[in-house]
Amino acid sequence: MRAMLMTAVAIMGLVATDSANAQSGTMTNDPYIWLEDKDGAKPLAWVEAENARTLPRLQNDPRYKGFYADALAIASSKDRIPMPEQTGGRILNFWRDAEHPRGIWRWTTPASYATATPQWTTLIDMDALGKAEGKEWVWKGSTCLQPDERLCLVALSEGGEDAISYREFDLAAGQFVKGGFDLPKSKQGATWVDKDTLLVSRDWGAGTLTASSYPFVVKLLKRGQPLASATEVFRGEPGDQLGTYAQTITDAAGHRLVTIQRRTTFFGGDTLVWTPNGTRKLDMPARAQPTGMVDGQVIFTTSEPWGDIPTGAIASAPLSEVERGVLNPRVVFAPTPRQAVNGVTTTKSRLIVTYLDNVRGRAAVYAPGASGWTRTEVPVPDNMAINLASADDRGDLAYLSVTGFLTPTQLVTIDAARPAAPKTVKTLPAQFDATGLVVEQFEAPSSDGTEIPYFVVHRKDVPLAGTTPTLMTAYGGFELPRLPSYAGVTGKLWLERGGSFVLANIRGGGEFGPAWHDAGRKTKRQVIYDDFAGIAKDLFKRRLTSAEKLGIYGGSNGGLLMGVEMTQRPELWKAVTIQVPLLDMVRYEQIAAGASWVDEYGSVKNPDEAAFLEKISPYAQLRKGVKYPEPYIWTTTKDDRVGPQHARKFAARMKEYGLPYLFYEDTAGGHSGDADIEQGARLAALQTTYFAQALMGSGK
Repeated sequence: MRAMLMTAVAIMGLVATDSANAQSGTMTNDPYIWLEDKDGAKPLAWVEAENARTLPRLQNDPRYKGFYADALAIASSKDRIPMPEQTGGRILNFWRDAEHPRGIWRWTTPASYATATPQWTTLIDMDALGKAEGKEWVWKGSTCLQPDERLCLVALSEGGEDAISYREFDLAAGQFVKGGFDLPKSKQGATWVDKDTLLVSRDWGAGTLTASSYPFVVKLLKRGQPLASATEVFRGEPGDQLGTYAQTITDAAGHRLVTIQRRTTFFGGDTLVWTPNGTRKLDMPARAQPTGMVDGQVIFTTSEPWGDIPTGAIASAPLSEVERGVLNPRVVFAPTPRQAVNGVTTTKSRLIVTYLDNVRGRAAVYAPGASGWTRTEVPVPDNMAINLASADDRGDLAYLSVTGFLTPTQLVTIDAARPAAPKTVKTLPAQFDATGLVVEQFEAPSSDGTEIPYFVVHRKDVPLAGTTPTLMTAYGGFELPRLPSYAGVTGKLWLERGGSFVLANIRGGGEFGPAWHDAGRKTKRQVIYDDFAGIAKDLFKRRLTSAEKLGIYGGSNGGLLMGVEMTQRPELWKAVTIQVPLLDMVRYEQIAAGASWVDEYGSVKNPDEAAFLEKISPYAQLRKGVKYPEPYIWTTTKDDRVGPQHARKFAARMKEYGLPYLFYEDTAGGHSGDADIEQGARLAALQTTYFAQALMGSGK
């Protein structure tokens, strides 16, 4: 089974007057540092006043209630696909609806799941648990002990923070284990060694967290043992960017591998094999990682060359080699320049790979053999995103999701041991009227001549007069691709009302593998912003829309993208939504988990990188008297990854300069804004109302 390493993915002021201040990020002349006190009384009072100014403007719009009702109906509809998780011979699923806004963790049998109306048994009711304990618990997943998959560590977050609590749960008994493992709140990770032993990374006390608040000390914890008595097995360094975590990889043949990943940077670090006798560091590239195992063959992905293994490939090595620490990896999958690995998982006897080919989904199955791996392509529809939904070591049945902009998501199965055309088992009913809508893919030249692909969803009879209200989004960072997907809320709230939608596959993402990402890292990052602006200009050239009708949005690193586009190219946009963003790139390393992203953005401690960060920092680049579009900036108080500080300070600076803006900070939901379905519907309705006001006027 594919082992998951806990990481924060991701799937993110005024310039100091002297270089010393700039390089330390202290910015002694920044008047809004007080807003960095995330939970302080004074900043929260400021937030309350800003919310009181913004919410009436949006919620009193006659369209808001309809937007909210439609978004909530889609989020809570009972005919959505309950995505499966094959565990212990059962199908598990986490589900939210109107009766369970925070969700229930539940199970059914594979036979029942295959029916139109599965019979579910609830394991954990998050609403009831939160009410009983007086907590705003948010579900963050589970990790189960192999191979029985009866005992699980359930991760719970207060309000949606990245910091979690772990509790042991017995799937067979359907309840938390009395006196079982119970790890209090921390940014942490844990993996099972055996039924009585965990390897845990967490806040063990002073000096055990990195500057970005991630743990770098791994300890062995026995059942019934207090945390203070846990035995240290490995220690990273306080200067590591992302911390250190253990993971356990198993296969159906009974092989077992425990590794420790020391993430010295966001994208890589040291990989060590752990045994009760100690650890051994593997001689392998920093940006290569073990991801699974089949029949004693350990599977690796790599974002840099590894001997004969090219960048962006999948490789394998026998477990015996890995245990000895002397690896001679063999290629399993090597992408072409227009391809990229999207997902990797294992079944009882096979390896399944989903990959992108010019941003179109593909899938292949690999069988291990004495002479290497044999590949069988899985026939899938074209122009769709293909994602892995579920697989396990007990069999070769795997679930894939197939989705497109106008095609409701389908859940299909394949027998990995006998690959053939996938069988559809469940289909999402249409959530909006797609009659007359089409999808097109174009390419636009960037500032360096590179052709950047993008998708446009619009009415087939759209007038080519630059008059169509259009929303455009992208991410552009951390090697994360943005793919075609069926978005019911966007379709219902925007496309049905005559708007168009654009997805930009700019550099910085993973649409074409590590090279596409690396082209925009650190001081090369300006090309990312040029890519996005180039697509806007191409839209104008094609007369699909115009600057007066174009709105853009993005979150986290995509929120930084929005802030840069607004400050660098204000003439290209009529409306900008900036979601849970980074915006103060001079001080970002000192805010929340910012220090963990130096490998993506660079550091103010490096003079060249400091100068570049100042140049792109939206907070630093705001100017009085410039005609910017009125942005809608939103964030959440519970965000402990990027933090609400960036959004607050940017809004405060706009207010100081007399620039128009809207600011809203939700009190729950963490970085994802996912505390419950009502929050998601509210955020969608507020944003759509803002765009409707800016791009559609008062008539729609």
